[in-house]
Amino acid sequence: MEKIEFIERKAPPQGKITFDEFLAWADEDTHAEWEDEEIIMASPASIEHQDLSGWLTSILRLYIRRRNLGRLISAPFLVRLQVTDQGREPDLIFLKTESLDRLQPTYLAGPPDLVVEIISPESISRDRGRKFVEYESEGVPEYWLLDPIRRQAEFYNLGDDGHYHLSLPDVEGIYHSLSVAGFWLNVDWLWQDPLPDELDILRQLGVLTE
Repeated sequence: MEKIEFIERKAPPQGKITFDEFLAWADEDTHAEWEDEEIIMASPASIEHQDLSGWLTSILRLYIRRRNLGRLISAPFLVRLQVTDQGREPDLIFLKTESLDRLQPTYLAGPPDLVVEIISPESISRDRGRKFVEYESEGVPEYWLLDPIRRQAEFYNLGDDGHYHLSLPDVEGIYHSLSVAGFWLNVDWLWQDPLPDELDILRQLGVLTE
């Protein structure tokens, strides 16, 4: 019989800790955020969340790599927000090539060029409320809020006034990203079950030709 090994994880420190203490405690598999100098553990993701996150990661990562646009990073990876002094862990972040100097070995120091949050019942108030304000204050140029439960996608872009403004898909249901040059997304793809074949989507995006 195969022996099952259990990995003992460190209990999160109680009370307020510094960002450096948070980094020292967390490991590469930890899903947690540093909020108001305290650790906020993430709830387990649903299968819908996992499927959508993995699908988007596959498409965006190859598109960004083939176009030499920068780098896509998926959770768990921490973003240190400088303005509000918080440590957040978005589902996906995109960094343009010119933003890669903000990248540290275990976290990003400053705003990504795109943040994607996939809403779960546990995260809805933070993603739509506090995180929305934090990303806006930090100057994150583009913020996607994807809700697989309600089958609702919201795309926000930062205006000259420093506030997010909702960017609607066109009449054909296509959203064109401002941060990921040339990338577009048919919103209906997000809610198909099963999700569309990634290779077919990449062909439509012009990344693959065969």
